[in-house]
Amino acid sequence: MSDRIENLYAAIAARPAGGLTGWRAGVAIDNAHWLARAHAWHALLRGQQGSDFALYLDDSLEFSAALLGAWHAGKTIWLSADTLEASCAALRASVDGFLGQFPAELRPLQPAGTDEVSTAAQMGGVLSGDLPALVVFTSGSTGAAQAIPKKLSQLASEVETLDVLFGATAGDAAVLATVSHQHIYGLLFKVLWPLSTGRAIHALSITYPEELAAGMAAGPCVLVASPAHLKRLPEHLDWRGAAGMLRTVFSSGGPLAAETALAAGRLLGSVPVEVYGSSETGGVAWRQRSGITDDAWRPFPTVAWRLGAADDTLEVRSPHLADDNWLALADRAARVGEQRFLLLGRSDRIVKIEEKRISLSAMEAALLACGMAAEVRIVLCEPGAGERQRLAAFIVPTPAGRALLDVEGKPAFNARLRAVLAAVVDAVALPRRWRYLDQMPVNAQGKTTLAALLALLDGDDGAAARRPRLPQLRELEREPLRVLLELSAPADLLYFDGHFDVAPILPGVVQVDWAIHYGREYFSLPPQFKGINALKFQQVIQPEAPVRLELMHDQAKGCLQFRYASEAGQHASGRVMLGDADA
Repeated sequence: MSDRIENLYAAIAARPAGGLTGWRAGVAIDNAHWLARAHAWHALLRGQQGSDFALYLDDSLEFSAALLGAWHAGKTIWLSADTLEASCAALRASVDGFLGQFPAELRPLQPAGTDEVSTAAQMGGVLSGDLPALVVFTSGSTGAAQAIPKKLSQLASEVETLDVLFGATAGDAAVLATVSHQHIYGLLFKVLWPLSTGRAIHALSITYPEELAAGMAAGPCVLVASPAHLKRLPEHLDWRGAAGMLRTVFSSGGPLAAETALAAGRLLGSVPVEVYGSSETGGVAWRQRSGITDDAWRPFPTVAWRLGAADDTLEVRSPHLADDNWLALADRAARVGEQRFLLLGRSDRIVKIEEKRISLSAMEAALLACGMAAEVRIVLCEPGAGERQRLAAFIVPTPAGRALLDVEGKPAFNARLRAVLAAVVDAVALPRRWRYLDQMPVNAQGKTTLAALLALLDGDDGAAARRPRLPQLRELEREPLRVLLELSAPADLLYFDGHFDVAPILPGVVQVDWAIHYGREYFSLPPQFKGINALKFQQVIQPEAPVRLELMHDQAKGCLQFRYASEAGQHASGRVMLGDADA
């Protein structure tokens, strides 16, 4: 059973000093060390003027210590999903200071030293449930930033609900995550729930599937993930060790396709538990699919729900909300029996173009149904002076769609998709901008935001087109079947955007792409990509850091071997399997 958050500090102080709080890079962190960090943050903040502070830290254990220290110092924490310039500018108008890893110009505070403080009483006793504990500052997926206040009692109610529903299944397993605690989902599932139940927390989020497979296989675990991560689990990795240790896996932050959920279940041995909710509502409902058509949601036991009297929008009432009133959501729903409901799409995705009401959800559904698009987002663009409103379509093609795009070219493929939409909307509403992507852009929470999509349109005015996509390069050695290159990724490389905001690193998929790109420049490689074997990512590659890329073409095996290394050691390696198009 979980300890109430109002009494969480005292509960942890009463646990054995050598007991396990979590893991940081494979090193065990005990309760005594965690308490020392909480004391340090508390002492720092107790001496600060003002009541509102923005907190950003990558490390979940340090974050949790800062959070508890701040609450016991009477401070309200503002939770920002990132440290981007626009987010910081908006926060500056609302907070009295910044904590953790915000940009240096904001003068973020951090306690100095790690000396342990033995006087547990200095952080006080039980906190009030009415404490204004948190303000979730989020732009979400639909536009302008929102500041959503949360009382401590709301967070405590959520944690208790999670343990009632999922505590027995999770047991005493450690918690790993691919998502950040800087979002309400990660905060609850990765920090507050395990901390209140004594489950070990892995301090750092996991980025690469190889690390995830190894980390899960190391011991009994709970995985906190997002749809974006689960749909990209590579089937060529050996997941058997991970599946043997996994107790349960959660997914939230966006819709998880039924096919993806069941495929993840086959790889991991457990179909994901999907959680439906938002920053404003907290958790509302959950489901764990038993089959491809099992789409209904079960409300949390503390959540009452109904359909709006005038339409089919969902309304909820729960202790996760700020008051006892009914809250109307932007999602349409239909009742399934007495206890469950189906989600039918968002009611607020109706826009007006030339005085015509257009359903963006209906347009997306039509494109998904045509077989040429695997993922679709249609958004309304801000019109320029004198311009009318127009739509942009962002498409991840299916293999069949990608083949058509490659053969016919973009204009012809655009025409195909416009013909599909012509049966759904008037011609005036057809998208004027089309972007075809390998994958949707996602942030650290695995969400695709409106801002990230609109940023992809910068190429219309040449801004994104001028951003470099390849490294600075120097040839060191060259042989018929081997080449050694020195490269460095420029700081303004396009692929650093969102990966990650505080400390940019070169995405693994870009490292593989560069290896293939330069492999084709230096060798006569077979045309068809067949897969990747022995892919490993050992160390991150940072902006401007020189690394050596060794490429070797094994003609007999039909593969391109690559290895990134530097004075710091090996960064990544793998074998790209290639073949003839008709093989």
